[in-house]
Amino acid sequence: MDVDEIVAIDVHTHAHRSVHETAHDGDGNDDMGQYFGIGTMPHYSVPELASYYRERKMAAVVFTVDSISQSGEDPVPGNLEIAELSAEHRDVLIPFASVDPARGKAGVEMARRLIEDHGVRGFKFHPSVQAFYPNDRLAYPLYELIEEHGLVALFHSGQTGVGAGTPGGGGVRLKYANPLHLDDVAVDFPGMDIIIAHPSFPWQDEALSVATHKPRVYIDLSGWSPKYFPPQLVQYANTLLKDKMLFGSDFPVITPERWMRDFERLELKPEVRPLLLKENAARLFGLRGTADAG
Repeated sequence: MDVDEIVAIDVHTHAHRSVHETAHDGDGNDDMGQYFGIGTMPHYSVPELASYYRERKMAAVVFTVDSISQSGEDPVPGNLEIAELSAEHRDVLIPFASVDPARGKAGVEMARRLIEDHGVRGFKFHPSVQAFYPNDRLAYPLYELIEEHGLVALFHSGQTGVGAGTPGGGGVRLKYANPLHLDDVAVDFPGMDIIIAHPSFPWQDEALSVATHKPRVYIDLSGWSPKYFPPQLVQYANTLLKDKMLFGSDFPVITPERWMRDFERLELKPEVRPLLLKENAARLFGLRGTADAG
């Protein structure tokens, strides 16, 4: 991946369809489609997502969510499919994996194979969907592995569109997604880079506090149109956290075009925009341009 040739790095996208499935839209995740006001939820395979971002001269982190302890099913597409297909599209895709902490030792071994044999660059956790607090010792063996290999752990935070509007919220409990729980993780794993995903409604101040206090904690700006960002988030993006904020869309529920259009209207310093769109993520993932490689 040549960062000189791309205009942005989207650190938060989802693949919802396996290449082994017949093309379809909307027979899953429809609650999220309604929540985000897009109606039927589109499903993209990894190659389709790569083509989408290549056309826009962007790179993207791509993952699924493993919540087998709650759903009883392996994610589709699986981690292995995402890793193998991302390798075929390495010019635009950065593969992350997702392992439900409830898998225990088997999950740690799964994660190890994904790292050592398939080159994943980080792991996505969704505490509300996986029903665990991020500082639960159950997850610590996974964090030890991630830290050992110098990879990134990305955590959903705040309210979620998963289960929104369904009876009982689909059984999803929001309490697990308070970003303050990540403060313990940052203390106990000081060598692990952590991304707090999304504006963390209703815990935005907690997220800003953790990211300001802990040097390896970042915030991605996915899942919300920038026009809805709370004022304190924009203030910190302009100042104390300008080197630790990351562009993310949450594609396909929000397109990068919509996010970028509203991002242009934010009152940000000119020198801050390229940091958020590309430079911070490039530094975090150790990506280099042609000039750097020379």
